[in-house]
Amino acid sequence: MQNSKKTVNATIAHQIEDMFFQVMTDSTSTGEVKTILADLLTEAELQALVKRLAVAVFLDKGRSYENIKHYLKVSSATIATVAEHMGNPGIQMALNKIKAEKWADDWTARLSAMVRRIMPKS
Repeated sequence: MQNSKKTVNATIAHQIEDMFFQVMTDSTSTGEVKTILADLLTEAELQALVKRLAVAVFLDKGRSYENIKHYLKVSSATIATVAEHMGNPGIQMALNKIKAEKWADDWTARLSAMVRRIMPKS
């Protein structure tokens, strides 16, 4: 779908946006979100969003533009655009959620390993 140059009434645009975000918020699983977005976005639009988040993660880890271009197959312009927004609240929230999930996964693995070592097998 192409973006129309015709603008929607600001009030209607705001209501539609709120409705979209409420649908995403009310989704109860990753699978639901994937299904909804797969039907609303083209594959290219979905990949663009996913890659932008990945660029933010790579930048946050200190990866170089060349490294990001090589692994994610994105342009320098895309990386620069994401880099400009790295301090913005939305990107920081996303990165914090990713870091919290990684931290939880790491500790779950560590605790599971400790339990396996100290608990006798039945």
